[in-house]
Amino acid sequence: MKKIGISIAMLVLALQMQAQESLNKNFGIGGHVGQHQKDFGIGINITSPYFANQKMAVRLKGSLVWNEHLNSDSETTWSAYSNLSLGFVQSVAEINNSVRLYGEGGLILLFPSGEFSSESIQFGGYGLFGFEFFIDKHINYFFEAGGVGTGAKADKIVRKPIYSNGFLINVGVRVQF
Repeated sequence: MKKIGISIAMLVLALQMQAQESLNKNFGIGGHVGQHQKDFGIGINITSPYFANQKMAVRLKGSLVWNEHLNSDSETTWSAYSNLSLGFVQSVAEINNSVRLYGEGGLILLFPSGEFSSESIQFGGYGLFGFEFFIDKHINYFFEAGGVGTGAKADKIVRKPIYSNGFLINVGVRVQF
């Protein structure tokens, strides 16, 4: 009898969750702070309205990033470079009309600083998973973690270290209209 009661309660809860209004899937714009490997950055992001049964979107991100390295005087310095990424977002779950889980992957372009690289542009790819926490219908805070691979090397620095390769993390706020 107890199992039947629990089963009925779970069924009622599941039906209520299906009846809830969906999260905002319109055009969005936001700002973020993040880290690509060990390089700190700030940026903006633009998300298209969701399509393909309201499960997919396209996201464009641009960031200003700083690479910490030794200069020619063997002093620690930060050199700014930028990146631009374009990817597809796939919504995988919505929880209680307040949290969206998603995956994202795409291409990334780096525009390195001449202070540490002889390259003018580097191509690569990225992939991540993310969580959006909606504080109301139009505003959410988000957390993203994943990886980026570009093959970029700071060839003007001693030992030619890689940069913008490895772990990727972003946190920020997004407004959806």
